[in-house]
This record gives sequence, structure tokens and C-alpha cells, in this order.
Amino acid sequence: MAWPSPYSQLMQLMERPENTGLIRAVLFDFDGTLTEPGSIDFEVIKRAVGCPEGIPVLEFIAGLSSPAARAESLRILDAFEAAAARQSRPNRGAEELIDWLHVQGLKAGIISRNSCSAITAALENFHHISPRDFAVILSRDDPFSPKPSPDGIVAAAGRMGIPVAQILVVGDFIFDVEAGRRAGALTAYLTNRGTPHADVRPDFSVAHLGELKEIIRRHAPLPAGKLPNDLLGQFLAETGGTGSLLIAPAVGEDVAAVPLAGEEVLVLKSDPVTFATEAGGYYAVTININDIATSGAEPRWLLASLLFPVGTNAARIGLTIRELHRAAGEQGLVLCGGHTEITDAVTRPVVAAQVAGTVSRRQLIHKRNLAPGDRILMTKRLAIEATSIIAREFPQLLKGSGMSDEAIDRCRRFLFDPGISVLREARIAAQSGAASAMHDITEGGLATALRELSCAGGCRIRAFRHLVPVYPETQTICRALGLDPLGMIGSGSLLIACRPSSVDGLMAALGDAGIDAVCVGEAQPGTTGVEAVDQNGNPVAWPDFEVDEITRLFSDLRPPTSDL
Repeated sequence: MAWPSPYSQLMQLMERPENTGLIRAVLFDFDGTLTEPGSIDFEVIKRAVGCPEGIPVLEFIAGLSSPAARAESLRILDAFEAAAARQSRPNRGAEELIDWLHVQGLKAGIISRNSCSAITAALENFHHISPRDFAVILSRDDPFSPKPSPDGIVAAAGRMGIPVAQILVVGDFIFDVEAGRRAGALTAYLTNRGTPHADVRPDFSVAHLGELKEIIRRHAPLPAGKLPNDLLGQFLAETGGTGSLLIAPAVGEDVAAVPLAGEEVLVLKSDPVTFATEAGGYYAVTININDIATSGAEPRWLLASLLFPVGTNAARIGLTIRELHRAAGEQGLVLCGGHTEITDAVTRPVVAAQVAGTVSRRQLIHKRNLAPGDRILMTKRLAIEATSIIAREFPQLLKGSGMSDEAIDRCRRFLFDPGISVLREARIAAQSGAASAMHDITEGGLATALRELSCAGGCRIRAFRHLVPVYPETQTICRALGLDPLGMIGSGSLLIACRPSSVDGLMAALGDAGIDAVCVGEAQPGTTGVEAVDQNGNPVAWPDFEVDEITRLFSDLRPPTSDL
């Protein structure tokens, strides 16, 4: 059998691309979509008003030549709808989906061929959803042609202030899909666990409303920060195999390991710096070296792609290149190439670096070595990098909250003291042979780092929340700005997993080097995830941060970059 070439596979993918449209609002049909199907029998209504087979009832009534006949038919229709509305119930998952949309910051609306009074009456049977939960409700009482006409959908988009192309129209009938497609919206056909209609051609088809969440998550605007780990895991699973890699792409894995000749292994890492505009070159070198070091490898080569906003002067670019060269040299790296560009694709400097290192196969540290019973040590304290970034990027904000110039300057120096490098402690752990796994704390802080380590290592982790150390300066910043240090970017702190018998020796070796460390958890058998306990062993909450805690500061409060 002849298999398609990689080129032909790519061409097939391009010819049948997945719909990647953006969703900012969801417009629902009502009967049979937000309510359980079967509450209204249209065949009975048709017989009552004399509507022939194959003609929709609203179109039949509108076509009646006698005003009196139209009025009587509408009266009969209204009576049937009112009775059905009193008996209707929410469709499975409807209320949960509307609540979830609100949490996601997305708008919800209703567009129906029903009367407004029938919709309002039916919503009274919902437990905690009311008309107030919808940005727009359009019925046949509004001055628009009913579905399958696109007029109502276009009007709803205007009232919500959202382009019609960014609306998902959801319904259980062919008219819903036709109206959405003719308006230029995305469409989802709800089968209610039945057989899909052969003539319906929606963008998406779902058996029940709960399936819409995954579709909407993939198409709704993402907040700033790393791609959520569950979505990353799905996308990686869709890419297939990874050949002969010793460490392959996975959630919680920050490097790739490629076998070379003999016992030598090439370890690769790539990461951009997007939070910091000051000392970006130093950040880029250090955070990439950190991940290389967690595998037990020695970092050796550096490549960097530098992207600057239009209007940046050459002096600013030269400073970043010198920073990169100096930081690389201090760590024994060779800056061996890259790319530099001024582009309107970015609004502030982005330094994307790639570091390569080498290690022997027998000394390669893989997170798969994590085992139940392993103790999880954390070096230094929480949120070192975030503390420095906030002090460097938002000094006036901190002064306004009452911090002194001296305290702010001390936080700025966290970049170098205690520092955002974990190279020293990673080398100590690797050379001791005690480390079963290592993971540095980056975006999402310790809360996310433990989840990533758990996922990559295949063990559940019990976190000792009461033992997690925080610098006083970091606590001051968090109190002033309402931040949680558990969710703040924390380069400079390293998680080291080791067997119980090796804890004391490794702690002593780190202490001799002047590096503080504390046991913040232990690996447990069973499924992945993090459970936290207090000093008495009682369960306590362990937060989950979809984005890093300092992201909103950069979204809402970043000062203008006047030096560019």
C-alpha cells in the first residue's frame, strides 16, 4: 500500500482546514435547544390552523389573504405555545452552559420563532436563569423575518455590538443552521442525541449542549499568557508520534532530548521573554538555561530571535544584543546566531531564545523518573521573578501603594539577588545523583509548576501549603496589589524531586552552597493532580491559575515604553 507523502498530507490539511473562527457570543434557538425537545407538537398546531404538510406554520399564517384568518391562526398558535411554555423544562446542561459563558466573559442571546411571551413564560421554569442573563432576546414579535431569514441574527449581532462572523448560532432545526450560515455566523447543530438531519451542513454538530463547551473554548479569545495545559495536551495528542526523542513534547516537559552518536544526548529548549522590557536579554538567556539544567545537561549554545516594535532605534537593539552576549558569556554559552527584526507584529520587544546543551544518556534526568514517596524540595522562595518584574515595570504603582524607594529598589535587585537562575542548584542536584526529577517554576507560579510536574511525572502530588516560603518583599507587593504569590511567575526557584533516603544529603549539599531549600510536597500514587494539606494534615484549597497573576497588570497597567 502506498502511503501519502508528507507534502501531500500537508496539502490535504490545507484543503480541509479546521474552522478557526473566533467566537465572542452564542445565539441560541429556544424550543428544543434551551428547553427540552418535545414540549410543543407542531403537527397538532398545523392541523389546528389548517396548515398543509411541508409548509412551516409561520409562513403559512403570513400567507393567509384574510386578516381575520391570520389573526385567528395566530391566536391558536399563541394558545398552543403558552400551554407548551408552562410545561417546558430546561434542556440538559442549558443553565450550566449559560453560567459558564458568563464566567468566560462571552455574551449569550436567544433568537426564536416563538413569541416573546412564550419565551418569558418558559424561562420561569428555569432554576436560576432569567431573561436578564441574555444580552438579547429576539422573537417573532420583532420586526424581522423569522428564521431561516438571516435578518434577526444580523440584528442581534448589532445589538450585542459583536461582528456577526464572531457569533455561534446554536439550534436543533435546519432553519437555525440556514439562518446562521446566510448571516455569515458560525453554526452548531444540536441533535439532542438523535440522528443528524442529512440536509444540515453546520460548522459543528453536537449531541448535547455540554459538548459546546469544548468547541467554544477552542474558538473563544484566549487571555494573555501560556496556552492552558489541557488545551496544549489535546493539541500535542493530535500531532501523532515523535520518533526517537528521549524527551518528547508533553505538558510539563520544558525540553526536548535528542539521542546523538554513542551516549551523548542533545537537549534543546526555546522560550520567549514577553513580560519584561528591561533586561530582556538577561531574562531570555537565564530562563532557557534553567530548563536545560533541569534535565541534567550543560548549556552550550544560544540562538535568539529579536522582534522590536516599529519606531525602535538602533541603540536600543544594540543594547539588547550586548545584553545577550554578556549574559551568554557569563554562563559559558556561545551566542551563535539568530534573527533581528523591526515589525508591527509586536507592540513591545520580544526576545525568543533557544539554548542547546549536552548530557550523557545515563545522566539525563527525565520527569518520568518521579515515583510515589519522592519528596519535592523547593529552593529559595516564591515569585522571585515576578517580584523583580513588578518593581522594574511598575515602580510608581508600588510607590502609590506605600512602598518606599528603598524597598522597591531591593525588589528590583531580585533579578540578580537571590536571582532568577537555578543553574547552581540544578548542577548540585544532578551531580549528587539524588534528583529523580526537576522542574523550574515559571508562568503560573508554584501552583502551576506542581501540576505540570505531576502531569509529566505521572504521580499525584501532595503539597504542604503551610511550608511554602515567601519573601517579605513579595508579601508586601501581593498585599498591595491583591495578588497570590502561588500563581506568580517564579524563575529562580527550582523543584527537585528525590527519594526519601536522599533528602538529608541533598539538603545539606544545597545548604553548604548557600542555597535555601524546603520540602513543599511529596509524590503520591494514583492519578495526576495536586492536593494540598495544612500543618495538621487537613485538606486545604490549592489554587488553579489559568494565566499568571501578573498578567492583568500588563494588560491593564503597563506604562508607555517611551524609550522606544
